[in-house]
Amino acid sequence: MMSPAELLQNVIHVLEQQFTPVVISTWFGDASAVTVKDGVFILLTTSRMKQEMIENRYAQPFCDAVRDLTGNDLALRVLCGDEELSLWKAANEDTVYANYTFERFIVGSSNKFAHAAAYAVAQKPASAYNPLFIYGQSGLGKTHLLYAIAGYIVRTRPAYRIVYVKGDDFTNELISAIQRGDVASFREKYRMADLLLVDDIQFIAGKISTQEEFFHTFNTLHESGKQIVLTSDRPPKEILTLEDRLQSRFEWGLLADIQPPDFETRMALVNAKTEMLGAELPPNVVEYIASSITNNVRQLEGAVKKIFAKHSLMGRAIDMALAEECIRDIFKASPGLKPTPELILEETANFYNITTERILGSAKTKDVVVPRQVAMYLIREMTDLSFPEIGRFMGRDHTTVLHAINKTQVQIEKDESFSAALSDLKKNIQNR
Repeated sequence: MMSPAELLQNVIHVLEQQFTPVVISTWFGDASAVTVKDGVFILLTTSRMKQEMIENRYAQPFCDAVRDLTGNDLALRVLCGDEELSLWKAANEDTVYANYTFERFIVGSSNKFAHAAAYAVAQKPASAYNPLFIYGQSGLGKTHLLYAIAGYIVRTRPAYRIVYVKGDDFTNELISAIQRGDVASFREKYRMADLLLVDDIQFIAGKISTQEEFFHTFNTLHESGKQIVLTSDRPPKEILTLEDRLQSRFEWGLLADIQPPDFETRMALVNAKTEMLGAELPPNVVEYIASSITNNVRQLEGAVKKIFAKHSLMGRAIDMALAEECIRDIFKASPGLKPTPELILEETANFYNITTERILGSAKTKDVVVPRQVAMYLIREMTDLSFPEIGRFMGRDHTTVLHAINKTQVQIEKDESFSAALSDLKKNIQNR
């Protein structure tokens, strides 16, 4: 019987026969299986936009693939934000989070310090390193350490109130609370926590109301002796649009960076993932994977899962030819690691606290026009799309796109704060 993670990988392999590599990498690239329970496959993704897209466009093909693979009809539920920890508490060891422990975190010279700091925080929260700020590029294990801390405390301090949130979801929840006129409940959720875990804190930068709210939340928790753990793709001083008072607070405790793993650690990661799948890889295949993928732990694991998926579904022999094919597929799905226009649009909307629908709509107020022009500028700069292609994507003609790009370029050259904001936004996009 396949585990939820194995089933997800096999489903994605089936979907790859129906949809383009860009579609698969954009909407399923960072999805993870939570559990299969009571006839429902529970999937976790990283943003509201991805959650809605999977539910609205890809749920039926997903469920059809599950039926073809298992003979069972399963419904699909897609989670996002901090829902996963509440589900984890309900299902506990039955979920994918049992895999995100300190014991299963492969320690090497590139991450030893961050691992030790996270473990110390889990053992004695709010005693030494508060806040703990872990930073490093995407796919190196920052989220794994957050989950490991939470899992350890769930087991050792069951009465602890744990809150996990991604930086952009903190903003989205605040906006929803303001719209409902219920900011008090929002504040109670975060300021009554015993352990606050914020993933990708860089996403609150540049958002005045969000930073104001997080500043007071931080102060309340810190003064109450509650533990705060933050992750980011860069250290506080390099988040250009982060308020100085937040930067100084993030540096109060301990900064711990994670670097890309060295060759020996990558070998260990491949072997560990292979062992988790209950299978074996020839030594030359292990070495080839570790040599080919050097900067992203998630891609290493994805290569291993892809090899076993093709082996089990297609009866392919596990050899160098299959490994080379799967590595090519991975790099084909993210050529040059260029972001998709959908991702750029989503991140631009998050950065400016508006919806993608408003950006694509007809409103001409400044709070919509600026993000719209920025999105077109970044799509032109970060993808290979032409002016007419960008226009079709944005629902505009190519002359509108040209005007937007020229206007944004002029603004960058004359406004230092605008240029800094765009620099932060580009880093957000590049590190998704």
